[in-house]
Amino acid sequence: MAKRVELLLVDTVENLGIVGDVVKVRRGYARNYLLPLGLAESPSHKRLEELQERRKQVQAELAQQRAEREALHEKIKELKLSMVRSCNDQGALYGSVTQRDIADALVEAGYNVNVRSVRLGQVIKRVGEYHVPIQLDRDLKGDLTLTIQPDHPIGEEREEMEFDNEGRLIRKPRKPKEKRGAKPESEFKAEAVEESAAAE
Repeated sequence: MAKRVELLLVDTVENLGIVGDVVKVRRGYARNYLLPLGLAESPSHKRLEELQERRKQVQAELAQQRAEREALHEKIKELKLSMVRSCNDQGALYGSVTQRDIADALVEAGYNVNVRSVRLGQVIKRVGEYHVPIQLDRDLKGDLTLTIQPDHPIGEEREEMEFDNEGRLIRKPRKPKEKRGAKPESEFKAEAVEESAAAE
């Protein structure tokens, strides 16, 4: 028995084809998804002709969408997006910045980007500058520059601090501070030598 079956798509199915396409799919996929939902049927010459007008409309819509995505792709390549987030004094965020946050910020700025187009490897947990991949189509991929800014000054010492991969501060031992007016240890030694010499 053949593992695949040939079907005519009567509606557009993402990552498979558009209305009017004749496709070969696994029997289980056809039986459990395409046929019960009315997305496909057995192909026939008559049905193919009936779907031609609708197919032309879908092709025109797809061409328009493609043109819009290409234009958006060019804009995003030059885009610099900034977001302000609450954080502690070491720059670690209270919470994190996700794909949804970035997509919402883009839409708010006037860029129609779906959350699935934001290809963020892992959530952002620190203030700083990041390059976020945006994939609008298989061959339309670019990076936007995202800057996460703190909602308050986080101190000048931050540049000297080091953090592990989870964003936790790596604490370094600090040198003991000398008290005000206290003499350096070398001066105490010099005075002790002078006193012992005087005693002799």
